[in-house]
Amino acid sequence: MPATPAWPPDSTPRLFVETPLAPDVRVTLDGPQAHYLLSVMRVKDGDPVRLFDDASGEWLARAEAVRKRDLILAVTERLREREAVPDLWLCIAPTKKGRIDWTIEKACELGVDRILPVVTRRTVVDRLNLDRLRAHAIEAAEQCGRTALPALAEPVKLAHLLRDWPEGRTLFFADETGGVPATAAMRDHAGPGAILIGPEGGFDAEERAAIRAHPHAVGIALGPRILRAETAAAAAVALWMAAAGDW
Repeated sequence: MPATPAWPPDSTPRLFVETPLAPDVRVTLDGPQAHYLLSVMRVKDGDPVRLFDDASGEWLARAEAVRKRDLILAVTERLREREAVPDLWLCIAPTKKGRIDWTIEKACELGVDRILPVVTRRTVVDRLNLDRLRAHAIEAAEQCGRTALPALAEPVKLAHLLRDWPEGRTLFFADETGGVPATAAMRDHAGPGAILIGPEGGFDAEERAAIRAHPHAVGIALGPRILRAETAAAAAVALWMAAAGDW
């Protein structure tokens, strides 16, 4: 007897929507999302679409009222609850366009809960398009199956980040001058964490001293090779997730 095909199929399109989702809710899509479903995925009346809203999990919907430039999705059932997100923040000095986009995408794919851009003395980017970065995070979440989007904070100066740091959260900072091997440090400091990655030129001596003096900061080493800022961010997040049991 042939096996019953999986439903919905793995090829079902998956989208983030702002509309709160629940059974029998209708979601009207136009613009880029409608173009993607209609022109790229060739969705027809009755076809399934997966939806998530960053609050209630992932839902199955069916296309109805499919027109040339818009369509309506009728929500039918919840496929899974919103995921439990590992309690990790990524604090990173903004890098050039393209590289920071990549960092946001990979942070989302790896499961980071919150992303905080940090302005340091050697930061080369003085303005961020947060709407563009959020769009990259949404696209990454749609592709990797996340049901929870990482929060994206407004840029903050390093001194203010350290001044307002919350109790009970370890700040692992990538110290290019040397630190505890990252895997050992992260095993020894379980619980809520954050990773601090400096700019392309690194922290200056005064900034490094201020970070080291912070009671919740732990300097970590990421191996013998010099890493780009975005590579260091992805590597450190992966190590933390492994130590936390997310991998």
